[in-house]
Amino acid sequence: MAETLYDVAVVGAGPTGLAAAVYTTREDLKTIVVDKGVVGGLIATTETVDNYPGFPDGVGGIELAERMQKQAERFGAEIKLNTEVVGLSPADDHVELKLVDGVIKARSVLIATGSAYRKLQIPGEKELEGRGVHYCATCDGPLYRNKDLVVVGGGNTALQESLFLAKFARKITMLVRKSEFRGSEILVEAIQQKDNIEVKFEAEATEVVASQGRFDHVAVATKGQTESLKADGLFVFIGLLPNTDWLHKAVSLDERNLVEVDKQMRTNIAAVFAAGDVTEGSIGQVASAVGEGVSAALAIRAYLDPHHGTTGY
Repeated sequence: MAETLYDVAVVGAGPTGLAAAVYTTREDLKTIVVDKGVVGGLIATTETVDNYPGFPDGVGGIELAERMQKQAERFGAEIKLNTEVVGLSPADDHVELKLVDGVIKARSVLIATGSAYRKLQIPGEKELEGRGVHYCATCDGPLYRNKDLVVVGGGNTALQESLFLAKFARKITMLVRKSEFRGSEILVEAIQQKDNIEVKFEAEATEVVASQGRFDHVAVATKGQTESLKADGLFVFIGLLPNTDWLHKAVSLDERNLVEVDKQMRTNIAAVFAAGDVTEGSIGQVASAVGEGVSAALAIRAYLDPHHGTTGY
C-alpha cells in the first residue's frame, strides 16, 4: 500500500467520503477510501433513513451505506475498512497518512471522519441503539407518530429536537440533569407552550431496559428517587464529538475541534480538504453530507488539475 501514490485519499467511509469517491473516480482520479470501522458512519446505526431523496418508503441505514459503497467501487474506488489512520503530515508533493501499520501517500486528502453522538454510557444503551434508542430526531422522529417518547438533554439541541419530535409524538418526557435548561430563552418558552411535552428537572437516565429485543423503558433517578419511565422510544441529545483526535491539530480546528474550512472545503493545508459532519457549520443530515462530499470532490479535481473547471455534474 505504501508504494502507491494515490490522487485522492479519503479518510472516512460515510456518505460524505463515499459520495466524494464516486465523483473523483469518475474523473479518473486514483482514489482510496479508508475507515477504521464499517461503511456508513452514523447512518449505519440508523434503523431506517426516512428523509433521503429517492426512497419514498425509506431505506435501512446499512442498506443505503452498502449501495453507496457498491457505486463507489463500480467506478474504481479502493475501499479499505478496519484501517485506522492515526496521523496526517504534508510532504513535498503529497500528503502522508500514517496508519497503525503503514503509510498511505496521496496527492490530496479529504477528511470525512464525521462526528460521533455523545452517549449516556449507561447499561442497555449500546445494545438498543437503532432499536428504540436514537440520536437524530430528523432521521428517526417520524417513525414515532402518535407514540410516547423520552428525550435526554437540556441544551439548545435537545430543545430544538424536542420541538421537532412534538410534531409527531403523542407525549414527550424530557429528562434534564440540571435544575434548569441550558438553552436559549425563546426555545425554553416554546417548550413550555407545548401541551405534549413534560419536563423533569434534576432527572438522570441510569439504565435502558429492553423487552423482546427493543426499548421498553428507562430507569430514571430524580432527587434521590428511582422510577421506571415506560415509552416507545428514547432520544438522546447531549452533543456531538467530532472525530478529529487522530489529526493531532495538523489542520486548523475551531473551539469544538471541528475542522475549519472555506467555501471550497479547503483547510489551511493546500492539499487537504474536509467535508461533512467533521467540519464547522455542517447541518448533520445525510443529504447535506453527500452534497458536501461532492463539493469537496470537485474542489479536489480543480486543485489537482487547475485547467479543469469546477462546474459539471
